[in-house]
Amino acid sequence: MFADRVLSGMRPTGSLHLGHYHGVLKNWVKLQQQYECLFFVADWHALTTHYDTPEIIEQNVWDMVIDWLAAGVDPSQATLFIQSKVPAHAELYLLLSMMTPLGWLERVPTYKDQQEKLSEKDLSTYGFLGYPLLQSADILIYRANRVPVGEDQAPHLEFTREISRRFNHIYGKEPGFEEKAEAAIKKLGSKKSKLYNELRNLYQEQGDESALEEARSLLNEQQNLSLGDRERLFGYLEGGGKMILTEPETLLTEASRMPGLDGQKMSKSYNNTISLREDPESIRKKVRTMPTDPARVRRSDPGDPAKCPVWQFHLVYSDDKTREWVQWGCKNAEIGCLDCKAPVIDKILAEQEPMAERIKKYEEDPTLVRNIIADGCEKANKLAEETMRDIREAMGLSYS
Repeated sequence: MFADRVLSGMRPTGSLHLGHYHGVLKNWVKLQQQYECLFFVADWHALTTHYDTPEIIEQNVWDMVIDWLAAGVDPSQATLFIQSKVPAHAELYLLLSMMTPLGWLERVPTYKDQQEKLSEKDLSTYGFLGYPLLQSADILIYRANRVPVGEDQAPHLEFTREISRRFNHIYGKEPGFEEKAEAAIKKLGSKKSKLYNELRNLYQEQGDESALEEARSLLNEQQNLSLGDRERLFGYLEGGGKMILTEPETLLTEASRMPGLDGQKMSKSYNNTISLREDPESIRKKVRTMPTDPARVRRSDPGDPAKCPVWQFHLVYSDDKTREWVQWGCKNAEIGCLDCKAPVIDKILAEQEPMAERIKKYEEDPTLVRNIIADGCEKANKLAEETMRDIREAMGLSYS
């Protein structure tokens, strides 16, 4: 249960572009080699803002999953599934809503931001107010302890940590907890029992975070503890009750530097994207017609790469030597704008070549994608149900 488990999801927006690849998917490909990873399609989340256009969701789901696979997300290394195919997300969302203070939801920074940005939609809905809690349920249902987020999403994860702490505090007080915890300590053996107690005292009396980490590592290494005893000792360590839900840690991801073709953020709404399934000729045309430094009216006019959207692509794709060539050549009018764009075109085409190879088999046989998702949903349901058993028991809902 306490092994490193990563969870991340994306709303189904249809075919993905280079911004998604450099912002999320490259990171997923790396994470799947280091951790147990669960990647899911957040289709319920799509309804929080697109509840009035449900017809776009299903096709968007399959297009997006194909792009994940094309980008190198590997179903033999990670579990891929659809949120709505795991009903336990909704059950936990409902149960958590019973103990979540309304003020906690209203103070989430994105709540008012999104309402202002999407002012053309009526977002004064229960679902929109509650979507951070649905995110929390997505994470907590799998006891994921690492969640990759950008800085803008960090408050959502802190909210999840607060929900986890509140739940454990309210529902982790089983009868005879301390006696059961003390009995579990003895099962560690005399040497490890003594070390556990020393580390627990250091943390609780002096707030020593390194002692807390060392004690957690000690418990993670124990093979002879039952799941119940392990949860008790994690809770006892921090002065609480039984640890039913895991507090997730933030895996901060670097902000994507992938700009759009016009220098703004790459986004379908700005019509400035290169998709992951773009035809090579279309890529060449789009990059060749990109706007450049307006001061370079003629080939002989010197320019400034800092004022040119193409330079932002060089920052993503080019090595130091190429960047130096661009800086010198542009400022001294030694290279033309098409010369400058050529290495960018080559790099994007090279990046997309393996994606095009991977994508062929999935486009030719859609049942492959359906089977990958079906397997992933089965695995996700099993993990979620394990957590829900403990939650129902803690909340007095495990009727026999």
